[in-house]
Amino acid sequence: MASSSPTKKPSRIQQRNRLIILDAALEVFSKHGFRGATLDQIATQAGLSKPNILYYFDGKEDIHVTLLNQLMDTWLAPLHKIDPTGDPLEEIMRYVSRKLEMSREFPRESRLFANEILQGAPRMAPHLESGLKPLVDEKAAVIQQWIDAGRLAPVDPRHLIFSIWATTQHYADFEAQIEVLMAGTPAHEGAGTYLDALFRRLLVP
Repeated sequence: MASSSPTKKPSRIQQRNRLIILDAALEVFSKHGFRGATLDQIATQAGLSKPNILYYFDGKEDIHVTLLNQLMDTWLAPLHKIDPTGDPLEEIMRYVSRKLEMSREFPRESRLFANEILQGAPRMAPHLESGLKPLVDEKAAVIQQWIDAGRLAPVDPRHLIFSIWATTQHYADFEAQIEVLMAGTPAHEGAGTYLDALFRRLLVP
């Protein structure tokens, strides 16, 4: 009986080219959204031909889904790290701080995700249901337990999480507007201090 041949591992050049394409696509998608982006734009950004792009990926949607799948792991990591056994206020403040850091470190990824959600999450809906919702349910229950024990001020746990997302990711998603309004001051300057004070005042019992 013939045995199936093992899957051939991609060469270093193939791995490098995939990374180049994904980085180029991230730049294009974060600027133009899925609908506004084209394979020609991605090829130009990557410095590769369009047929070369299609050698590695089946098309624009395949590239977009690959980026979103990679993003979800990174995006959810700080929420996973909220420790039910830790100090409630400090666990929440570490989460706020990390989300703000991510808006500074990964602005393109933040805009990629925001664009997908604004379009109704046509490619991410399964991940929202199977990955994000159970995690938010779990962490909301932890926050509610802290509130019930008198260790945090009464707030709606889910709206608290939404507020953290809104106030931190704003610095990435609306970076161009903030740069104008801050008149040359770095967009994130002072944001950490402000958000720390804001959420501490909200959450201290």
